[in-house]
Amino acid sequence: MKVALFIPCYVRAVAPSVIEASYKLLRHLGVDVSIPEGQTCCGQPMGNAGYEDEAEKLKKRFEKIFEEYDLIVGPSSSCVVYVREHYGDLFKGRIFEICEYVHDVLKPSSLPGRFPHRVSLHNSCHGTRLEGLAAPSELNVPYFSKLKDLLSLVEGVEVVEPERPDECCGFGGLFSMEESAVSVKMGEDKVRRHLETGAEYVTAADTSCLMHQGGIIAARKLPLKTIHIVEILASGL
Repeated sequence: MKVALFIPCYVRAVAPSVIEASYKLLRHLGVDVSIPEGQTCCGQPMGNAGYEDEAEKLKKRFEKIFEEYDLIVGPSSSCVVYVREHYGDLFKGRIFEICEYVHDVLKPSSLPGRFPHRVSLHNSCHGTRLEGLAAPSELNVPYFSKLKDLLSLVEGVEVVEPERPDECCGFGGLFSMEESAVSVKMGEDKVRRHLETGAEYVTAADTSCLMHQGGIIAARKLPLKTIHIVEILASGL
């Protein structure tokens, strides 16, 4: 089976360590994964902004780059969901967010890493509500968290969750630019709740959420760090 690592453009730009961790984790779990050359944006920002012609060009490029692969795995819920929901049937059943793929398909019973820190878990909107990585509170269903399940496989990590664990952090893509004051206030509220857990790190499956909260943490000089969950899962590899 040919598996490709899909690298979202913003992850490449601001968090290349997530790419390395994703590759190492998949290889460790026995996946013969490749990183196709020529990857660019999947078209999500253009599509969400209404520039459908521009998004269509990127869609066709994406299809050409990944058409030969049986499975596509990427470290970003929002980008994976965009491809899954807006590219028609071509990639349905073939594209997974990396935590979704590891938890639901590979199902490891252990991981070799060690991360002796208290970590506050952030549930992103796309991951929770469109991928099923955790139970959305508004549905009043029994709670579950696939991210928490995966973190339990790493030695030493203590997972805590903030009040309102699935409330939006305020990033929201273009929302953070069009409604910046509201976005920042939402981010401040979210970071405050993470701080109240006594955590050393905030972790999530979306670099975009971590980027937004990390900016607030840095600007306020708060005693908190951000780390993508894949970097924890791949620690020690």
